Amino acid sequence: MKKSYLGINLFGSKINQNLFSERIDVLKKEIDNFIFYLVIAGTDTSQIKGISAAGFNSKSRRKTALADAEFVLFGASVDHKYKLPFLNAGVTPALISHVCSKLISASPIVVPLGLKEQPYFSHLKVENYFEGPAKCLTTGKSMSKKRVLSLYKKGLEIGKSSNQPIFISESVPGGTTTAQAVMEAFGLNVNNLVGSSLINAPRSLKRKVIKAGLLKANLNNNFDSLDVISSVGDPFQAFSMGLLIGARLTNQLVVLSGGSQMLAVILLALEFIDSKKKQEFVDFVFIATTGWLVKDNSLNDLLDLITEKHNVNLLGLASSLNFKSSKHKELVDYEIGYVKEGVGAGGMSIFAYLKGFSNKEIVSNCQSDLDRMKELGQISLDKTC
Repeated sequence: MKKSYLGINLFGSKINQNLFSERIDVLKKEIDNFIFYLVIAGTDTSQIKGISAAGFNSKSRRKTALADAEFVLFGASVDHKYKLPFLNAGVTPALISHVCSKLISASPIVVPLGLKEQPYFSHLKVENYFEGPAKCLTTGKSMSKKRVLSLYKKGLEIGKSSNQPIFISESVPGGTTTAQAVMEAFGLNVNNLVGSSLINAPRSLKRKVIKAGLLKANLNNNFDSLDVISSVGDPFQAFSMGLLIGARLTNQLVVLSGGSQMLAVILLALEFIDSKKKQEFVDFVFIATTGWLVKDNSLNDLLDLITEKHNVNLLGLASSLNFKSSKHKELVDYEIGYVKEGVGAGGMSIFAYLKGFSNKEIVSNCQSDLDRMKELGQISLDKTC
């Protein structure tokens, strides 16, 4: 990872320092104009035991995305409906996203896809709620092609109609596994590069699950991105690919805030668009993540695989947010390697830095909100729910 500019670190091997500084300056000027989307989605892949730490068990992982979205919107609240799931270590990155979104006066638009229930809070409806979660990718038939195409077109329409830059974040339990499946479908050897919410990614389990799904998918020689999502993907990928492509068609900046799940979206888009326009397409697309996720260089290597496959220069930004000074175990756990990223935490903290807020201010607010959510019983202490 190369050194920082304005407290933001660069990763990816093909961008020079001068271009990095220029792009960051453009981003800084546009911060107040961004539309923030938080896409929350469900997939039965998350129900596989040991696949995700976004909830202690399969039952709790059904509510994780809803609880994350509620917390991003409202923070610690006596009126909360969803309890944040019990975690063995750490705390939801929605805490970071909420704190930083308030600091920069962002108002995220929640897009629920494939969840078991309709959120009570304001949200953007892009499909019928009865569609439910995507099937487990082991079936090789995660979603119908009709549903994938519909989600893609809805995202495309919203992106094309936007006259402002777009920030995309996500909460999708099991999403790193569907992201890896998508990358492997396109021939990338990424099993040792895709991370996880767990401190030690369950690589053997993921390899077994993805192999089963791709064998059953039986993708022919002429498959495209929509076929891949339909086979082993998730609703977030279909909608976000459309949103990304639509926004770039109108020359808007796009920040994809996350790790491997966002790299899967950019890969899907690059596989789908006209090959002659790929560099122009990615010129103002930023992958934004946390420093914890790029510590071991695997995300850098993952980004390089994609840029080499499509011969493009893609900019990776890593936040310098750290909790080294915190006395709260749940926050210090991030420094050990737990949780790492999610719910737009990396991108939101980068924006907070670019707006002039210090690490000390962000950490202090995170600690205060963590204390408050504990007082209100907003984190479940029950491993069974």
